[in-house]
Amino acid sequence: MKPDIVGIGEVLIDFIATEPVSYLEASAFRKFFGGAPMNTLVGVVRLGLTAGAITVVGDDPFGHFLLKELRDNGVDVSRVRVKGNVRTTLAFVANDPETGERTFIFYRSPWVKGTSVDSLSPEDIDYDYISSAKILHVSGFSLSENPTRKAILSAIKHARRMGVKVSFDPTLRLDVWRSERTLRRLYSAVLKLSDIATFSREEAEFIFGTSSPDEAADKALKYGVSVVGIKLGDKGALVKTWDGRRIYEPAFKVKPIDTTGAGDGWNAGLLVGLIRGWDLERCVKVANAIGALVVTKHGAITALPYRDELNKFLRERGLNIEV
Repeated sequence: MKPDIVGIGEVLIDFIATEPVSYLEASAFRKFFGGAPMNTLVGVVRLGLTAGAITVVGDDPFGHFLLKELRDNGVDVSRVRVKGNVRTTLAFVANDPETGERTFIFYRSPWVKGTSVDSLSPEDIDYDYISSAKILHVSGFSLSENPTRKAILSAIKHARRMGVKVSFDPTLRLDVWRSERTLRRLYSAVLKLSDIATFSREEAEFIFGTSSPDEAADKALKYGVSVVGIKLGDKGALVKTWDGRRIYEPAFKVKPIDTTGAGDGWNAGLLVGLIRGWDLERCVKVANAIGALVVTKHGAITALPYRDELNKFLRERGLNIEV
């Protein structure tokens, strides 16, 4: 298989509180598929492209659940490693009752040793597989610990040598980093190797030190990135490019239930559009529509739309766009 997009990084279980209450008040959590780069791959496949995963799961029930979900969603898992000496990574998620915004508690390093997110080694990478793709999509979450950090950096450098575009999503979670200085150094290094970079509003402000999406995008472009996306939640999204193009599109209005995975779905829409050669305005509108649909249900991939669902959503809002 020659996938359009290869995703590398974390895959994990999201245990999401069944009610929009605090962790202290939550009495039950429901199991969902999770992991930013893998959520994006599922979104890509549902929109009609091909995708493959490079990641690690534990040889445990949670790892086998994640593998089944990837397979069932058409993602190629031939380069996923199942390791018996690690446990599949877990995250617990609680949602704000008004906005659906979520917070995370991660069971991985530096809090827990021997989890799958931290167990991808350079020897696990099939570099020819990466060479066969159009885009390598990378998550910053997995860069916080070795050997996974070394493996991902090696994959990125190989992609660059082979002319495969690199897409970077910081997936900023401060509590999995031992040092903010190391975080900033690694993000800077990866940005210099990236063709496409997408940020949430909060990530852009933290990384670039400005609350202005335009200023943040301009700073990202100075690293040599060609396409920069700033995801603004209920305010829409901004995309700027190396050649001076600027596209802002407002968000679609929906009732938010759980924002987990909204940015990952948005990434899927942008990457699919870029591969298919759409104009930027169309890319951003489609990405915004996917992000809006994702927040209407619990779980990162539960409401990720298939093409027919997305086209219906767009038609109902008076947009003559076919995906």
